[in-house]
Formats: sequence, structure tokens, C-alpha cells
Amino acid sequence: MHNVHYRRENGFAGQETGLRKMARMTVAAACLMAGLAHANADETGFLRSLEGSWAGKGVVKIRVTSPTIHVSCKFKSTTSTNSLLLDGDCRGLLVFTRHFSASLKADGATYSGSYTGSATGPAGLKGVRQGSMINLGITWAKPVNGDRKAIMTVQKNGADGMTLTTTDIDPRTGKSVVTSRIDLKRM
Repeated sequence: MHNVHYRRENGFAGQETGLRKMARMTVAAACLMAGLAHANADETGFLRSLEGSWAGKGVVKIRVTSPTIHVSCKFKSTTSTNSLLLDGDCRGLLVFTRHFSASLKADGATYSGSYTGSATGPAGLKGVRQGSMINLGITWAKPVNGDRKAIMTVQKNGADGMTLTTTDIDPRTGKSVVTSRIDLKRM
């Protein structure tokens, strides 16, 4: 252990006693734990605001170069104090039917989990909440559009709206392309 030096009012420099150092560390740990408890409490309220049954419409592209498919979707969202599970289906014409799910765990404003909905298999999710939006990096199981990376956002819109958006980079142009955007309303 390192000795911590402090200056007394009379100008004498000495070593901090073990008891004083322990008391200071205990106060710092208590402040840190209070901050973490507050952060988790904030996420509990946000997560609960996403709970329920949702329905809506949107667009999906299988690849950045694919045509846009208009879809209708239904999702069920369940939450706990630190988790969110979105589970649903989207259908478009006769050519597209897909089951989607995202399972997220919150540690303060940091989120991690998995996403199922891509033909490549389950993908990893990791990101943070900023205001009413959870910004997540996706790591696909296999390359999609030239790499294994994409972005997903879960945006809370007022009391009864939510938008799920996935964007990826077109390897030909280097530009960001919305590969899915689903606007949902609470049922």
C-alpha cells in the first residue's frame, strides 16, 4: 500500500493514519454506491415505460442494396428493474415474414445483450442510453454488407410511441443506409 501524505495546518507533513484512510475510502465507496443505485433507479423507470404490447408499420431492407419492403409489425415488451425483452414479428406482402427479438440488460445507462432477426444468427448488442434513446452497436454472427458491424436504436417517442431503427454502411459508397425502421404505437 502507498502512504498518503497530507499537510497539517501547522505545516507538518505526515502520514495519514490507517483509520483515517479507511474512513475516507468508506465514504468514497458509499458515494459511489449511492450514485450506482440512483443510475439503476433511473433505468428502471425508463425500462418500465417501454413495457407493453406494440404495433406499427415500417420498412426493411434485407441488404443495403436490396429493395425496400413495407412491413406491419407486432411486438410484446417485458421489463424488469434492469432488463428489456422485445419479441415480435414483421410481415411484408408475401415475400417477407421474420421473427425479431432483442434482449437487453442495463448496468446504469450501459446496455448489453443479443438480437435475433438476421439470417446470419444471433447478434451481440452493446451501447448506452442517451435521453429517450438507447444507441446500440450490433456485432453480427457473420458478415452482413461487407462486415459484422451495424447500429440499432430504440427510441421512446412520448408516452405511447417507440421507433426501432437499424443502420449499416454500404460498402460500395461508404454511406450510412437505414436497413430497417419500424414505428410502433402502444396497443
